[in-house]
Amino acid sequence: QTVILSLTLFLFPLSTLAGSGHDHGHSHEPATQSQVEKVAGDIVFQLAEKSKIDASWKAVKIEKSLTKKFGNNSEWVVSFKNEKITDPDKQTLYIFLTMGGEYLAANYTGD
Repeated sequence: QTVILSLTLFLFPLSTLAGSGHDHGHSHEPATQSQVEKVAGDIVFQLAEKSKIDASWKAVKIEKSLTKKFGNNSEWVVSFKNEKITDPDKQTLYIFLTMGGEYLAANYTGD
């Protein structure tokens, strides 16, 4: 339920971030690594602003970004590490985006 709510909260703001040439996920142009990292950073900031995650995440830098295959689909996975989080299982936050740079999900497992 929280994940669905989070997705709903981000659908509108992210579509405004994409700019005027955006065609809602049907783009044949993959996003660049720097574009994806910017969107992922914005998502983490928004999650912290909305108290979905701890406010300390606002100051965290990207640990790494890469593409990963899930079934037949490739996605961008951007990870952030926050040493201020006491639960070791929740120190790394993963943001998943389409190859075009649209937000899909966030979790602490990377799967």
